[in-house]
Amino acid sequence: MMQSLPASGIESVINRGSIDIPSNSLFSQMRLLRIIMMLAFLAGLPAPGNGAEAAGHAEAGLPAHAVQVWCPNLPVIGAFPITNSMVVCWVVALGLIAFVQIATRDMKAVPTGAQNFLEWLVESLFGFLEGVIGHALVKKTFWFFATIFIFILFSNWVGLIPGFGTIGYGEHTEHGFHITQPWLRGVNADLNMTLAMSMTFFACWIIWALQTNGPIGFLLHLFAPKGETTGFMKALMVVVFLVVGCLEVVSILFRPVSLSFRLFGNIFAGENILEAMSSLMPGWFGSVVIPIPFYFMELLVGIVQALVFMLLTAVFTLLICQHDDEAHAKAHH
Repeated sequence: MMQSLPASGIESVINRGSIDIPSNSLFSQMRLLRIIMMLAFLAGLPAPGNGAEAAGHAEAGLPAHAVQVWCPNLPVIGAFPITNSMVVCWVVALGLIAFVQIATRDMKAVPTGAQNFLEWLVESLFGFLEGVIGHALVKKTFWFFATIFIFILFSNWVGLIPGFGTIGYGEHTEHGFHITQPWLRGVNADLNMTLAMSMTFFACWIIWALQTNGPIGFLLHLFAPKGETTGFMKALMVVVFLVVGCLEVVSILFRPVSLSFRLFGNIFAGENILEAMSSLMPGWFGSVVIPIPFYFMELLVGIVQALVFMLLTAVFTLLICQHDDEAHAKAHH
């Protein structure tokens, strides 16, 4: 059990960064829950394929147990497409919201049970991010990075529950029974979801950059020459850093793409590994016993990928929001 915290549990952790949050509405004021629901809504982008397309690939002779890249639409009433990954996304979001509400419903000075776990998680994330991006920046951005880590982590783990991607509608082929429309699919195995999270971060990144530097400072941060030079070298540095700034803009524009494909690729590859291991040998031994070590590996991958996504977004934010004098002082410190 954690040691007794002053004030009211988690509130003391947040107050370390001078974030004034009433204990009776802690997470609503942090916007932790609202960003989860926003990400869940953004997962409703039109899927790149549907059940009919999946069936067509099955008729073309696709082997049994192949994991499809696309997430098929579920048969629902109305024109709005509902994919199987969206359903899981909403379930994870509602589960996290329900857990936070239960854990903070009766706050105690000496935490126990769910409150103890939640305080440990929030305090650990806050201290970790504070060491990476600094005290001032973590006060402004903690709500986003903590949400991203928690949401991605539990989305990855929920997708490992047996039945995800293996229970649904299908048909018999020459390779065996082939699932053409699974009822459930891992959240981050859908590129629409990872892209939505990356674009959400990109929008927040622009806002934080403008708030810290201002429009002119933002442009100077990208294109202005660094260092003290005079004469010909100063003119040369202006040209060099102008070219470097253009390359930096291209790099910034590609960050949402790299973030989304990195997370999607690792989770999708994990699904394929588990599916391949379960089909190595016929019978219950091949489908149940052999994949067990790989399930433990995917549990670790789920943590690593959530941490990587959070760290990359945090470092990207630090690079644009940290001034040269602060970086110089921190390096000497």
